[in-house]
Amino acid sequence: MIDAGVHQQLGTLVAEVKNLREDLRRSEDRSDAGRPTMTRRMDEVVERMRTLEGSMMLVKDDIASMKPVTDDVRKWKLMGMGALGVIGMAGAALGVTFADAARRVLMLTKAG
Repeated sequence: MIDAGVHQQLGTLVAEVKNLREDLRRSEDRSDAGRPTMTRRMDEVVERMRTLEGSMMLVKDDIASMKPVTDDVRKWKLMGMGALGVIGMAGAALGVTFADAARRVLMLTKAG
């Protein structure tokens, strides 16, 4: 004869297995329901990446077209700084010459 406790344990095990099957089925249903949403989101991400790649290509083209202009501006800047240096030296030479001439004029007027 099978003991009543064994019957109860078997009943509990059967109920647990049924519950586990039901939980598994619900989990699969949720996964099935969420899959289209995940697929849609992935498609959106892929589309955004394509758009971003296209934008980046435009930016790269813009930068490539700006590089010669930037190089020219740098060259002009260096040329301008060189010209300012030459003008500064010329101005200093003129200033010294003017100061020397003014000193000589003052000496001539004091002597006379």
